[in-house]
Amino acid sequence: MKVTAVGVCGSDLHTYADGRVGDTTLDGPAILGHEFAGIVAAVGDRAMAGNGAPLVVGSRVAVDPARPCGRCEACHHGHPNLCTDLDFAGLYPVDGALQEHVKTPGACCFPVPDSINDSEAALLEPLGIAIHAVSLAHLRPGDTVAIVGAGTIGLCCLQVAALSGAHVCFSTDRYSWRLNAAGRYGARVVNVDDQDPVAAIMDATGGRGVDVALECAWSSEVALAQAVGVLRNGGRLVVVGISADDRLVFNHSAVRRRGLTIALCRRMKHTYPRAIALVAGGHVDVASLVTDDVGLDGAAAAFADASRYRRGLIKAVVHPGS
Repeated sequence: MKVTAVGVCGSDLHTYADGRVGDTTLDGPAILGHEFAGIVAAVGDRAMAGNGAPLVVGSRVAVDPARPCGRCEACHHGHPNLCTDLDFAGLYPVDGALQEHVKTPGACCFPVPDSINDSEAALLEPLGIAIHAVSLAHLRPGDTVAIVGAGTIGLCCLQVAALSGAHVCFSTDRYSWRLNAAGRYGARVVNVDDQDPVAAIMDATGGRGVDVALECAWSSEVALAQAVGVLRNGGRLVVVGISADDRLVFNHSAVRRRGLTIALCRRMKHTYPRAIALVAGGHVDVASLVTDDVGLDGAAAAFADASRYRRGLIKAVVHPGS
C-alpha cells in the first residue's frame, strides 16, 4: 500500500525518548509509525479486507497495526489484542509506516469512505483504543467520568464516554490548549497546575467522587494517584497510559479500602468498524485533533515537537507521499 498518513503517537515517543515501550526494547534500527492509512497498491491472491470483503487495488484503507496469530488461546477466545504471538507494526522488530510504501496483511485493512480524509483515517487507531477503554469501564448512562490527561487518547475517550451516556465528564491536564479542546468537547476542565484536581473534582461531586476514571497520561505515580483519588467507593479505573519506567504504583489502602475495580487497556479489539461509523456519521470529531500536517522530511521535527509538548500541538500527522 501507498502510505498517505501516519499519526505520531505517545507510544512512538516512548521508543523515541526511552528506546523501549514497557519491556520491549529497541535493539536495532526500526521504522516507527503504527497509526496509519493508505491506498492499496497491490494485493495477493484472494486477499480479503478486515470487513470480510475482497481487498481491491485503489481502495483507501485504515490499518490496524496489530497482527495476531489467530491460533493461540487468547485469539480463539476472541481477544486478539492479548495474542501471545502478536506482531505490531512500528514496534521493534516489525517496521512501521513512516515510509512511502508498506506491506501489511489484508485482514488488517479496513476500507474507509470518501467522507473520511487521510488524517482522520490514521486517527481511527487511537479512536479504537478509546472505544476499547470505555468498553472496559462498563460505563452506564448517567455515570460521572474523570479523564486524566487530555492528549489524543484522552480527548477521544472523552467523546466516546459522552456518547456512551456519561452525565458529566471531567478532564485534567496541565496544558491550556489541550484543556481548551476538552472544553469544546463538553468537559469540565481542571488545570492541574492551577488547582489540586482531586480536591476540585471531589468538591464538584459533593464529596462523592466519580463512577469511572480513565488514566490517559503516562501512568506516572502522580497521574495514577489522581485517577484513584477522584473515584467514589466501588468506582472503576481503567489504566490506558503507558508508564515511562514500566512500573504501576498505587497506594494500596486507597484502592483496597474503597473496593475499586481496576482494568488495564491493552490496545483494542474489533473496534475499526465502529470507529469508522462514528467518524463517518459525525458522532466523533478526530479532524480537530490534528494540529500539524507534515511531509516525511518533517517527521523528525514532529517527533521533537511532540516530545517537548510544543505549545498548541495535539496531534502531528506525517504524510509520507506529500
